[in-house]
Amino acid sequence: MYDYINGTVTDITPEFIVVEAGQVGYQLITGNPFAFQSMSGQTAKVFVYQHVREDSLTLFGFKTKEERFLFKKLLSVSGIGPKSALAIIATGDANALIGAIEAEDDVYLTKFPSVGKKTARQIILDLKGKLSDVDTSFAKMQRKEEDLTAGLTEALEEAILALEALGYNKKELKKVIPKLEKEDLSSDAYIKLALQLMTK
Repeated sequence: MYDYINGTVTDITPEFIVVEAGQVGYQLITGNPFAFQSMSGQTAKVFVYQHVREDSLTLFGFKTKEERFLFKKLLSVSGIGPKSALAIIATGDANALIGAIEAEDDVYLTKFPSVGKKTARQIILDLKGKLSDVDTSFAKMQRKEEDLTAGLTEALEEAILALEALGYNKKELKKVIPKLEKEDLSSDAYIKLALQLMTK
């Protein structure tokens, strides 16, 4: 059983990504392959779930352990297959999904593909009270994602904080950070480069 693959993201398609590790390209089906766009051509750690059937062996890829845990929990529900579980994770906010299950909000759940009223009730019946750990983990993960400066060099961190103070939003800054990380500059130089990139 695979836990994760650490390799280079070599291809991104509407249905799957390809991660090359040890000269082998692994095709990983993901809920939203384009969520891995920022990792294209770079080394990435992708958590995997191996799904075995009589006629096929499929690898599903996830950005986090929490996403995979939620996927596996959804698979345990009668009437939910891998395709439906992946669609639910891909199109929904995890904390909102868990909140809907805990609140027995079947109307929210029926907005997902292939989830009717009966399946929504089954999800609530099978999973209510069993997702508190993953709820906490997702909250932590989201806070970490909101901290744009995590893992950056001191000079780049200062530049990002200065740009935030100037009024640039997180969405704009997220787009340019990967390009800035490739450079080794002073804070002032980072700011000038960021401004050039954002005004292109």
